[in-house]
Amino acid sequence: MPKPVLLNNVDHKNLRVITRRGARFGDAQMAVPTFPDEFRNIQACYPIVFGLSANGQDFEPLALLGFQQDENLFLDGERWDAMYIPMMLERQPFLIGLGGPDGQELTVHIDIENPRVSDSEGEEVFKPHGGITDFLEQRNSLLAAIHHGMQDMPAFVAALREHELLESFVLDVGLDDGSQNRLAGFYTINEDRLAALGGDAIAKLHAAGHLHAIYMVIASLSNFRALIDRKNARHA
Repeated sequence: MPKPVLLNNVDHKNLRVITRRGARFGDAQMAVPTFPDEFRNIQACYPIVFGLSANGQDFEPLALLGFQQDENLFLDGERWDAMYIPMMLERQPFLIGLGGPDGQELTVHIDIENPRVSDSEGEEVFKPHGGITDFLEQRNSLLAAIHHGMQDMPAFVAALREHELLESFVLDVGLDDGSQNRLAGFYTINEDRLAALGGDAIAKLHAAGHLHAIYMVIASLSNFRALIDRKNARHA
């Protein structure tokens, strides 16, 4: 069970983080949350789809890594077979929390139960004299980018819902070995509705920065073919 605690150079002076990939480190995931600021990098490798959040009412964009639960077709042992790793996986075992006198100050936490946490191997988090290492500095920048990107998410999803641009889809995948797989429960952009939007609506989406993100989602769908090829290779 996750156990996030506030990161500090006293309690965690000897803490190290294992950065190699692997299922035992939590990388065997079918889908990973993403956000519009990351779409350009995500669409170069992965399909972007939308799923329902935990409350069953809100939508969240996801980088699709496989076709079934706990399947990551980009994970090859301890190697990640793609040029880009989604930020929400890359950040592990760090996360942003709230602290300070008013409880609203952004702070860095670490999940001390995460299998990446070690005191004997991996990247050092703090220098011997207590300063932060380049590794932690990089992770801090990553967390800041995630936090900033997530702040823009509600407006993006609200715009998609306002213009009814999300539609559910089902993808039936027939593999070379004759087996059948079905991907269901996800949503994508309705391109017909997008094309039918009036000039004012398009201008509004563009001014808010949403139009570019929408086109990144559409472009990412071409990665389904490569994902199916990866699935076939696993079954060969």
